[in-house]
Formats: sequence, structure tokens, C-alpha cells
Amino acid sequence: MNYFRTLSKLAVGVSMLAFPALASEPTVPPEPAPFQAQAKISYVNRDSILEFKALPAYHEPDWVTEKFVKTGKLPQVKDRLPKEPLVYKTGNMPDGIGVYGDTLRHVIGGRPEGWNYTGGQSQGYGGIDIGMSECLTRTAPLFQVEATDIEPLPNLARSWDWSPDGHKLNMHLIEGAKWSDGVAFDADDIMFYWDDNVVDPNVSPLNGATVETFGVGTTLKKIDAYTVEWTFKDAFPRQYLYAMAYGTFCPGPAHILKTKHPKYAGTTYEQYKNSFPPEYMNIPVMGAWVPVEFRPDDIVVLRRNPYYWKVDEAGNQLPYVNEMHYKLSTWADRDVQTVAGSADFSNLEQPENFVESLKRAAQDTAPARLAFGARLIGYNLDMNFSANGWGAPDARGQAVRELNRNEHFRKAVTMAIDRKKLGESLVKGPFTAIYPGGLSSATSFYDRQSTVYYPFDLEGAKAELAKAGLKDTDGNGIVNFPAGVAGGKDVEITLLVDNAYSTDKNLAEGVIAQLEKLGLRVILNALDSNQRNAANYGGRFDWLILRNRSELASVVQNTEQLAPVGPKTSGFHRAAEGGQVDLMPFEEELVKIVNQFISSQDDKERVDLMKQYQKVYTTNVNTIGLTEFAGALIINKRFSNIPSGAPIFMFNWAEDAIIRERVFVKADKQGNYELFPEQLPGKPGGPGPMN
Repeated sequence: MNYFRTLSKLAVGVSMLAFPALASEPTVPPEPAPFQAQAKISYVNRDSILEFKALPAYHEPDWVTEKFVKTGKLPQVKDRLPKEPLVYKTGNMPDGIGVYGDTLRHVIGGRPEGWNYTGGQSQGYGGIDIGMSECLTRTAPLFQVEATDIEPLPNLARSWDWSPDGHKLNMHLIEGAKWSDGVAFDADDIMFYWDDNVVDPNVSPLNGATVETFGVGTTLKKIDAYTVEWTFKDAFPRQYLYAMAYGTFCPGPAHILKTKHPKYAGTTYEQYKNSFPPEYMNIPVMGAWVPVEFRPDDIVVLRRNPYYWKVDEAGNQLPYVNEMHYKLSTWADRDVQTVAGSADFSNLEQPENFVESLKRAAQDTAPARLAFGARLIGYNLDMNFSANGWGAPDARGQAVRELNRNEHFRKAVTMAIDRKKLGESLVKGPFTAIYPGGLSSATSFYDRQSTVYYPFDLEGAKAELAKAGLKDTDGNGIVNFPAGVAGGKDVEITLLVDNAYSTDKNLAEGVIAQLEKLGLRVILNALDSNQRNAANYGGRFDWLILRNRSELASVVQNTEQLAPVGPKTSGFHRAAEGGQVDLMPFEEELVKIVNQFISSQDDKERVDLMKQYQKVYTTNVNTIGLTEFAGALIINKRFSNIPSGAPIFMFNWAEDAIIRERVFVKADKQGNYELFPEQLPGKPGGPGPMN
């Protein structure tokens, strides 16, 4: 590798006279075409959404009272609720207080591995884990909150207060809440999640929470049953309140998980992760619905949680909807079925379906309504920057990583991609926009003038490739590694994508075709979601095409993932076990900016810092931006309490943003879709619902 690095440095120092000037100089990205179908958001104050308080009386569905309370199977509803439940305010409900009943039917392309979210098992996505999990704070509904009032909403943590010096944060948990099996929720659940999962290097919670997610040097301890104390290295790092929301601080039931954890049960970590397969029913949750039925390649069914700790202002225990269905099909089929009316909810995120979905929704007889939000969905090509052994690459893989770290190579790749054609290959019209990478153009921190765009210029790209020390030595149209590097063979790069999404694969195929003209052989490695995630977080990839995570859409959530500020915060540049992240100079700048942003309490300074971040990010081609577009929420017309302008993805997915526990169906519009009517979840590990 030393020879290759020396060659790269020599190439950088070659006189510019040896290479032609770029036909297209770096510029700002073009303005996207106007898109009239976007819905408007009704902005509110943060305090107008919810509060914690006791109410004079509480109510539940009549059948719960008759079949379960009066027969002694359940305590009265007032005894199942906390002292002061979370109360959703009527004024923030678009259609007001709801009624009980009906089913919300989803279609998903994922397949659940099991129910141990804490241990790293996927529940199949599509809103399953969001319906089951509750976290310390909540952020998804913040899309409707004015920017001047932005701070995470309370949730399991009902309030918090800072020490005078800003290094300690006391969090006060909701008191008297219970898991869905009736066992008390308290600080022990929080500490088990932290000490035995986040801190334990052998456990990887599903959404990748590590200690660094909450700040290098951060500690957490229990004060009493309903208070925990955070200690931070920096003063007043309010940024980490966002990391305490979905999906990095959603504790699991310690009283169940401890029975399989190696520290307490003598099992292996692999056994712990897989101890609760999808066939294990009634796993205790703090969320609104509990899994009661799993049929492989068919359906997952969730029923209402009788101990759910949220109510409306009339004292009605939530949720309103009794049952959730997740039909196991494909992500593309989700859109088709929702538009057709055989499913009820979809995040329309694959542009290939936009035109037909719009046509169908425009018909008077259409069962579903469709609303586009802001352009918050972006796709990047991430290059593996780790030359430090992460993922144990072979000689070819290591040589590719050295190329990835070469600025001329990255510029060659970004200039060889025709983003306009790439977007049009997905859908024609004003849907897609040129995206050079970096912050989403729809975030309030985005600044177009701070964004550097390298326009499509194939000849200029070839010149940059030559500056990187690459040429076609055997005349077959593909450039070769230098002599002595990876055997001097053709430069071959594997491109990791999610096999479940047609958009991901279509973009990958477009990139492969365009880069072949540059002289790079890119080979598709399409894996299902779980395998893709394992390869990504295990460092077993050269390149990766990925839909943007929330940090690029919101900036204030998962901010530490904007740069490799810790050994595991970046998705494409991590340290090998026990090692250090081998930062390039521009990455050191990004890390410095991100850390300053996290610690800053000055809004103007934070805006300026993100301008600097965007400039450094796009100038140095930290990732290869591909395309950006708006998604649309598809929802069956029978459902009420759907907030206007809800984005399908910003702080989190729309399943969380629309606050599904408040969604309801008017009595005269309810359908006969429940598979387990008037039944509740049974005992953990038992055979499904209790009648």
C-alpha cells in the first residue's frame, strides 16, 4: 500500500499543464423545478401537543371493561395508567377526540428477525418497531413545530433539568407506567439498556446506538426508581436529547431480556440476540401495540396494549385503533395495495410509483389520499474510507479504500455521474432534483451558496482519474491498479445495495453503467435489508448506495453521525476493533465543526457552522450525491387525525410523525378487518392473544 500512497501523492503534485482544464468548473447546484403537489404544514408551539397530568376519570373500549376488567383478568383502567399519564391536547388533533375500533393495515417488504430490538434484531421495519417501541424523548412530530421552539418532546422521560454548569442532566421518568404485561417500568429498564447493551461492545442495538451516540465520555447512572443522571464531557449538549429519541434510546423489557443476556444467563451474545424469534408472541412493550400473531411470509398482527400510558383530554386510553396488520410482501407492493385500498398506509418513497399513484389518487373513487411533502429523500453513494482494517479487507478491497481516500478519485467519480439522467431514469417530471451530496435541500440549515457541485463532465472526470494515478494498461477499457498494487489488475469495486428497494437497485444500475464509461468496473452486491445492514456495519463493502439517514434531513437529530466524531458514529468510516479512525484532513475539519455545533448554544453560530460543514463536505466530496426527491404519504380516506404536510421522513418516518396512537376511524366508516376482535395480548411467550 505504501507504493500506492506514494504514487497518489506524486499524481497530486504533477503540473496542471499536464492535464486539460475542466470543461465544467465547480458551481452551486441548479435550482430544482417547482413542485405544486407539496402539502403545507400548519406550524404550532411545542407545548400545544401534549402534557403530563392526572384527569378526573379514564375510559377504555367497552369490550375491555366487560371481558377483562369485570372478569378479573385486568385491573381497572385507572390502575393500569401512570399517576399522571401523557395527555394529547385536543387542539393539536386535526379532527379532535376519536373513537375506538378498526385496523390499520400495512404492507412491508421486510421480514422480522425477532423482537429483540435492544439486542440488534430487526422487526422488519415498515412501522412495526415504531408501534412497539417508546423512547426517552420523541422527535418525529417536531416537523410541525416552529424552528425557534425546536427541542425534543418528552416521552418516557417526562421532564429533565440541567445542572448549573451544564455537565449533568437529571431525567425524570414517567411514574407508574407499566409494560404491556403489567410489570412496572422504571430506571432499571433504562440502566439495563445502557449498561448491558449500549456500553457492552458485544451488543449492537438495532439502530446502532453506541456510547459515542450520546457523546464521547458520557456516563449514565440511576438516582432512584424514576430518575437517571447523565454526565457529559461538554456543557449543555442539548443535541443529545435528540439521540434519546427513536431509534437509539428505546429500552426493552429488562425483566424479560435479562433472562437471556450473557451477563445474567450465561448464554452467548449470539444466543442473546436471537432469543426472541418472530414466533415468540406477546413480547412486553411500552408501545401502543403488541405482537400477537406471526405467519411466515404472510402477516404480522399487533393488538392494543392494555397498559398503554397515554390518553386524550377526555380520559380515553389510547390507542384508538385496536389492531395493526403488516402483510409481508414487497416495498413496491406496499404502494400498489395502499393506492388500491387493500392496505391503508404507505410512505410513497420509490419514484417509480409516483405517476401512477398520482393518477389513481386524483380519481373521485380513489380509496386513498396522497400528499407530497418537502424534498427530504436523498440518495448518496458512500465510499468506505477506512484504511485501518475495519471489516478485514483483502488486497483488492484495501486498494479500493486507498483510492476512496484520494480526492482526485472522488472527484472523478462524482463528475462522471449524470445526475439529471439518473433522476429521470426513476421518474420523469418535476419530482427529482440534482443532489451533490451533503445536507438535504429541505432542511432549514441548507445553504445553496455553500454547496459545491461538480457538474457532469466525463472528459474532466477522466483527467481527474489520471491525476489519481490510474490508467488502462491492458487496453480493455477498464483502468488498472498501479503495478505492485492488487496485482495491477483491473479496478473492480463492489457496490452494496438493499435488494428490497427497486429505487436502490435502479440507481445502482445507473451508476454502474455511467462509471463503466469512466473506466471503472463496478459490481452489484444486492442483499436483503438485514444482510445489507450487517455488511454495512461490519465494514464489508467498498461502496454503498444508501437513502439518507435523519442527520442529513434534520441536522439536529443524530448530529454526531454527520462526521466520524467517534470510532463508530460514521456509517462508512469506522475504526477496527480497538483501533482509531484514520481521519483525512478534511474529515478532521468536519469533526471539529460537528463538535462545535453540538456544544454551541447560539442559533446564529449553529447556522454558520452548518454552512462551513456543507462547504467542506461538498468541496471534498465526502459522499457522492445522486438524486433528491419528495416523498408522499398515502393514507386511506377513512382515517382521521392525519396532520397536514407530514413528511414521510425527516426526524423519523411518517408512522411516527402522524402519531398513530391518535389516529382513528369514524364509527360510520369502520371496516370489518380485525383478525382478533375483542382480544388482548397474552402472556410473554404464550400462544398469541388472550380471549
